[in-house]
Amino acid sequence: FRHVLDDWNRTWQTHNPDLTPCFQNTVLVWIPCLYLWLSAPFYILYLKRNDRGYICMTHLNRAKTLLATFLIQYERMKGVQSSGVMLNFWLVALVCATVTFRSKILHALTEVNMTFALKRTLFAVHVVIYFFNSVLMVIGYKRPLEEKDLWSLNTEDKSEKVVPQLVRRQPIEESEILLAKTLQKTGEPSLFCALCRTFGPYFLVSSLYKIIHDILMFVGPEILRLLIQFVNDSSAPTWHGYFYTTLLLVCTCVQTLILQKYFHVCFVTGMRLRTAIVGAVYRKALVITNAARRTSTVGEIVNLMSVDAQRFMDLITYINMIWSAPLQVILALYFLWQNLGPSVLAGVAVMVLMVPLNAVIAMKTKTYQVAQMKSKDNRIKLMNEVLNGIKVLKLYAWELAFKDKVSAIRESELRVLMKTAYLGAVSTFTWVCAPFLVALSTFAVYVLVDDHNILDAQKAFVSLALFNILRFPLNMLPMVISSMVQASVSMKRLRVFLSHEELDEDNVERPAITACESSDSIWKSGIKQMINVRVPEGAFVAVVGHVGSGKSSLLSALLGEMQKQEGSVSIKGSVAYVPQQAWIQNATLKDNILFGREAKDSWYEKVVEACALLPDLEVLPGGDLTEIGEKGVNLSGGQKQRVSVARAVYCNCAVYLLDDPLSAVDAHVGKHIFEKVIGPQGLLQGRTRVLVTHGLSFLPQADLILVMVDGEITEMGSYTELLGRQGAFAEFLRTYASTEQEEVEESVGGEAGLLVSELLSCSQISLNAAGKTEANDVAAAKTTKSTEAARLTEADKANTGRVKLSVFWEYMKAIGLPLSIFSIFLFFCHHLSSLGSNYWLSLWTDDPVINNTQPNREMRLGVYGAFGLTQGIAVFWYSVTVSVGGILASRYLHQTMLYNVLRSPMSFFERTPSGNLVNRFAKETDTIDTVIPSIIKMFMGSMFNVLGSCAVILIATPLVAIIIPPLGLLYFFVQRFYVASSRQLKRLESVSRSPVYTHFNETLLGTSVIRAFGEQQRFIRESDGRVDHNQTAYFPSIVANRWLAVRLEFVGNCIVTFAALFAVMARDSLSPGIMGLSISYALQVTTSLNWLVRMSSEVETNIVAVEKVKEYGDTEKEAEWRLEHSTLPAGWPTTGHIEIRNFGLRYREDLELAISDISVNIEGGEKVGIVGRTGAGKSSLTLGLFRIIEAAQGEICIDGVNIAKLGLHELRSRITIIPQDPVLFSGSLRMNLDPFDGYTDEEVWRALELAHLKNFVSGLPDKLNHECSEGGENLSLGQRQLVCLARALLRKTKILVLDEATAAVDLETDNLIQSTIRTQFEDCTVLTIAHRLNTIMDYTRVLVLDKGHMAEFGSPSNLIAKKGIFYKMAKDSGLV
Repeated sequence: FRHVLDDWNRTWQTHNPDLTPCFQNTVLVWIPCLYLWLSAPFYILYLKRNDRGYICMTHLNRAKTLLATFLIQYERMKGVQSSGVMLNFWLVALVCATVTFRSKILHALTEVNMTFALKRTLFAVHVVIYFFNSVLMVIGYKRPLEEKDLWSLNTEDKSEKVVPQLVRRQPIEESEILLAKTLQKTGEPSLFCALCRTFGPYFLVSSLYKIIHDILMFVGPEILRLLIQFVNDSSAPTWHGYFYTTLLLVCTCVQTLILQKYFHVCFVTGMRLRTAIVGAVYRKALVITNAARRTSTVGEIVNLMSVDAQRFMDLITYINMIWSAPLQVILALYFLWQNLGPSVLAGVAVMVLMVPLNAVIAMKTKTYQVAQMKSKDNRIKLMNEVLNGIKVLKLYAWELAFKDKVSAIRESELRVLMKTAYLGAVSTFTWVCAPFLVALSTFAVYVLVDDHNILDAQKAFVSLALFNILRFPLNMLPMVISSMVQASVSMKRLRVFLSHEELDEDNVERPAITACESSDSIWKSGIKQMINVRVPEGAFVAVVGHVGSGKSSLLSALLGEMQKQEGSVSIKGSVAYVPQQAWIQNATLKDNILFGREAKDSWYEKVVEACALLPDLEVLPGGDLTEIGEKGVNLSGGQKQRVSVARAVYCNCAVYLLDDPLSAVDAHVGKHIFEKVIGPQGLLQGRTRVLVTHGLSFLPQADLILVMVDGEITEMGSYTELLGRQGAFAEFLRTYASTEQEEVEESVGGEAGLLVSELLSCSQISLNAAGKTEANDVAAAKTTKSTEAARLTEADKANTGRVKLSVFWEYMKAIGLPLSIFSIFLFFCHHLSSLGSNYWLSLWTDDPVINNTQPNREMRLGVYGAFGLTQGIAVFWYSVTVSVGGILASRYLHQTMLYNVLRSPMSFFERTPSGNLVNRFAKETDTIDTVIPSIIKMFMGSMFNVLGSCAVILIATPLVAIIIPPLGLLYFFVQRFYVASSRQLKRLESVSRSPVYTHFNETLLGTSVIRAFGEQQRFIRESDGRVDHNQTAYFPSIVANRWLAVRLEFVGNCIVTFAALFAVMARDSLSPGIMGLSISYALQVTTSLNWLVRMSSEVETNIVAVEKVKEYGDTEKEAEWRLEHSTLPAGWPTTGHIEIRNFGLRYREDLELAISDISVNIEGGEKVGIVGRTGAGKSSLTLGLFRIIEAAQGEICIDGVNIAKLGLHELRSRITIIPQDPVLFSGSLRMNLDPFDGYTDEEVWRALELAHLKNFVSGLPDKLNHECSEGGENLSLGQRQLVCLARALLRKTKILVLDEATAAVDLETDNLIQSTIRTQFEDCTVLTIAHRLNTIMDYTRVLVLDKGHMAEFGSPSNLIAKKGIFYKMAKDSGLV
């Protein structure tokens, strides 16, 4: 190196530079060798770890390689320096290989689903990614992208690979009691460590890229220093300037590539992390105990998947800033010290003072964060229940009460958000002003400490460039800290959920002995009784008892769903379970029955016939391929229960646990199912069957009967044994068997079509095809149905094309136009004062130096400070206005969406999956609350930055005007090109996200069924598949971001290069101050451009949330709830007289009338039963009465008032229904009875007494304030039905409609309900849709419907005498 130093003048201080031979023969030779030696060990290790198989080589190839090597070596020995033979050989080889390479590319492009595996080499990956992604971008620009255009996911990113890694490293669950005590000590690190061990190694690679990038960042200011020095030194050779410019271009380009690779690794890690968390939560949800399950509502668990997993994903991108930001600060301060000396300490002091202030803000933000998440959980939980029970809300006219409840939670959430916004404004103010304050204090100290300290261009602008670098880590730190705060809140929530107690698999032993059960089971509310039972293999056991006696709990214990305290439960063979409330999936009817089993047509047809489903298949528009809506919305209660039974029968298990499946079906259908399926001659003969039942007619055929009272078995034995004992059972039978006794002897009459005389829920007929087929077997039913008709739910559709400007306009209107304009004005002020301060600085640095001092420096300093103060004030207020505007907008948008959704008719809820609606209220609302305001701030900031930078560069070097327009065009083209694809990818990702939550929601409701059938693995695979499908749309958007960044930063790098190049060319006419200003702004432009495109696409992709929230404003709505000028008298209806004239209705415009030409006159106080077979239109009539569906012809008058002329709430609040499915909402028992608080406690207690619930409620610790869990799960089904009766008793309107209200209760409770209705509603008009004909035999009149027309109407005795349809039905039920 001595020669190099000696000959420095020859190399550097010359107009024609050259490197010395010594340098050429040493350094230039060693550099590639060093690279190879340093890389080799790591590369060998990588190759050893990643074995992708042996690449075969043909003999021809081997011979060619060996010959070429030999010739090269031989030429070297013979001193031949250039060989024409070898040159031609390589040239021909290259040309031939090009053709093959082209064919392979064309082949790859024609494949519909391009799989491309990312390799971990740096530059190769960029070539591959950007090549493939450019293809995707071109497609996305020409037409909106579709799912088929996306690549399939890499194997290492799929759920099956990622989730097991995390689950394997998850620590063994502590029990919850232990957890509560040791949470602080041990709980914290466990999940965190598991995440680190799973994703750490891959993620560490990003840290390496980050270090290289951080070091390269400081090359820019150094080159700026050299350039200013070059302009000042007129003797310097011109090529120095061009050399610095080239160096600047090379460094910025390398920096760009490394930064993009860093981001790619971060985003892929984030994606895997989300996959792992969603997978872990799903798997956990399938194994937690029922007690633990009740501590987390469905809403909370869904939030873990959507919001909390997203928080981790966001954090991963920034987490490296925790060490990178301090590193950048230290490096910046080091270079600043070199530049300005100890004066920098003044700047450091300002920065240190900022830290505690921001620490306080972060702490407060965390508190608010927790509060906001709590409110959000409660809101989503309530919305979930509102959407699940929407039909009940409409029938009771309770929408406004629940709207107010949701709004109250929302207001508390917004109050917290408002506080967070003010804190955020202070935080933004401190961080935006920090770099300026640092610069101001440093310059002030520098010039005031010593008169001879001159602030020249080199010192000022190199310092400014360094301060600008300093601004990024200082701006990022609060974001990272708040992101970490949010993630730590999420981590805690996740940890609590993942460490919930799991069901003990040993609760039920599976020995190879005769089926035998004996257990000590604890019931939900803590009643503990010893239970000893032994069931012989193949026996038929019936379990009877009153409501709440623990029958369902006994089955839960046999399934292992309950916590076993002592004793043992053992079951031999596989188990099938039919729950009391049927759990139906959103799939076709056939898929619901097959339940993942292999299709065997002959067995399937037997099962469908035995479960009395054939007539239903004829009625359903797509036969067994009809899509069933969520929770079975388009099936009646009885149909759901039969499908549930069919599912159990089809799976052909050894043990069947049946929880009262026959209560929801008609007596004769129940008898058919019993004989064909459950009974001694049924399909299940020879299997062990445990049937909980209220139907006494089945008991004589049972091998063993268990009688349960208060959670214990009081009697057991065969039917004759128990009768002989003359105990409680015999007494129970004597009282209630009189009506049913004949049914035991009565043979089943009537053909299959008569079997299904069953309630059809409102949406059932909305599916009816225009022409009903008379086909009588499954095959025929299948072929005659159209697949279109079988569709019910509408998947979330992805909009296409650009977001309309009207959406932005809507958002601005939601904020308020004056506030929007004021915000923009404040942004303008901030950036104008920022530009002014820097221009002022350039003038200051160009001040002439007189006697080693600069005159007017105090004045210069004062004005510089004033600019800074203006900046600070503008920043604070724009931050406040944007955040407050965002909150005002989100309040308005949420309120209108909530109102619009509640105003939608029932048909809307049947078509729209609840997952979509929950997604709107959770994810999209969260986006509007928090994401959009911060993105708008960043977008406006970036836009003004870019415009300001371009203006400064143009003023300094007007020549740049030649280059800025073409670069601007290139930039605009790249941006439009990108946004077209990016927006569509975001939409595809958003659309594929809803099914993940819908499926999860469905799973949570059916965990006991899934566990009983042992189908956990299939459901896990299904969930994983949906998550992978979602990530398939997300991954290309990551790559699209990198694609964009590389091109954009290239545009930015060009601007920097040209600014420097033209400055070098115009060095004679430029002052150093203006040149410094120009290049320091040019250095910022790359980052600003990058952010501008990122933010503009983020604004577009996130404003989609506003579009989605607004779209429910355009859907169809019900009639008005209340009319402006209502003339309805206060006590209406006073007599309850109902007159129906030529009434008809249809479910959809394109369908035929479901009922037509019905004319009935019902006097006040009459009791009328409504009967008819499946599809006869019984429910349609009641839905018409409540105007759930509007009349298509005719009218209904109540007390002479046409109900079509009333507001819906005026109508629905004056008549009462007890619906078939008893729906309760989480909240107090009192709220469930009287949400508007319109009645006194005495009236509520009176209603409970009449509903036979007073003793039960008095026994509860909180009495009326007893907290009902989600869906009323902590009450038995019968108790829930009694609560619905209490609601009716409380309202006590003149018209009462019973929708088969007693299906779920035992006979004793049924009798109580019937007697209550007879006494309490004696003077009211009662309409009953009846399954059990014995309940309406004493009614005044009976209306018989058939195929939507009125068939018969008269008193029961007259109709039986007529020997028509009613007579046949009564005969089938054994009443004649």
